[in-house]
Amino acid sequence: MAPPERRRRTTQRDIARRAGVSQATVSLVISGGAASTQIADPTRRAVLAAAEELGYTANVAARSLKGGRNRLLGLYTFESVFPTDQRDFYYPFLLGVAEETARQGYDLLLFSSSGASAGATAGSDTRGAGAGGTGGAERSIYVGGANRLKIADGCVLLGRNVRREELSALVREDFPFVFVGRREVDDGELSYVAADYVSATGALVAELARLGHRRILYLRALEDSEPTRDREEGYRRGLADAGIVPDEALIRTLADPADLSIERVEEWIGGLGITALLVEPTEDNRLTEALATMAGTERVRFPTDCSLALLGDPPSWTPESRDWTRFSLPRAEMAGQAVRVLIELLDQEPPEPRQVTVRCAYVPGDSIGPVPTRVERKPEPQPDGGPGT
Repeated sequence: MAPPERRRRTTQRDIARRAGVSQATVSLVISGGAASTQIADPTRRAVLAAAEELGYTANVAARSLKGGRNRLLGLYTFESVFPTDQRDFYYPFLLGVAEETARQGYDLLLFSSSGASAGATAGSDTRGAGAGGTGGAERSIYVGGANRLKIADGCVLLGRNVRREELSALVREDFPFVFVGRREVDDGELSYVAADYVSATGALVAELARLGHRRILYLRALEDSEPTRDREEGYRRGLADAGIVPDEALIRTLADPADLSIERVEEWIGGLGITALLVEPTEDNRLTEALATMAGTERVRFPTDCSLALLGDPPSWTPESRDWTRFSLPRAEMAGQAVRVLIELLDQEPPEPRQVTVRCAYVPGDSIGPVPTRVERKPEPQPDGGPGT
């Protein structure tokens, strides 16, 4: 399939043609200076309407700089990540972007308000970013059809609940951006820096297999996102590499972390014969709270009665928390790499999409061990349809 045709950036000349005026008139209207008062209101409205229709956003800071570069990078989040502290899931990402942006000699502009309001960008001083946020307001990159991220030279995007149509629009208009995390759209390629969930999950499966586990239950997230699909692929690869025939009954969706109860785990141990659990963590504390509740009982002990590993970091882990076996995302490293990739894209015309994966770190923890001797193993499914299928 031929790659989608790239759309060049809209210029003031394009607006002039659409509005039927001179380029000088467009420049006066867009500049908003004192001289713009010389333009009749109907003409001004026609120019602004044409600019909105064509998706043009004036880059005010860049007008006086040669090459059109204002050395401003943006950071846009698809969900509110503030207020924040060092324990929050997003904090290392934010810190990594801020530090690498400064290291590269750029300023950082934080987009933290919803698209429903005018003046949609927040201030550029990230040291004050702990306050603010927009609560439950719906966020949008495009306001009145215009890409508000164009105030910056390019942008790092972050968040789980993305608006795919907006990613597609950014790709079509050739706006330089890098997503932190693997994301795909149907009508083009985008640049991203992602954690290597496939290899990390496969390595956890391999470690459990080395300890003798053959009945490993995978609890996946409800959303069918790219990170979840990568984890499932890693789970299946890990089983195949260990010579274990996948049992589809052992791949289950965890719709609500509250469903991960001690009764449910006992049911899985007794009914499915599982000896280990792999759980995809949530970005809030519901899962860790459910795990803490289970660990506080003697009915199922981890790893004595069942091993348990997390496919990622708990969102608010502290040294006082249970040290669950897991792999850890290099969040600050991913964010810094995203900034470096973005700056490379700024030097390309047009920018060519880049996809980078970063290895995760294994954290041994204390929640996996050998197969419990008291567990009666359920026969594994056989590829020839024999016993156990």
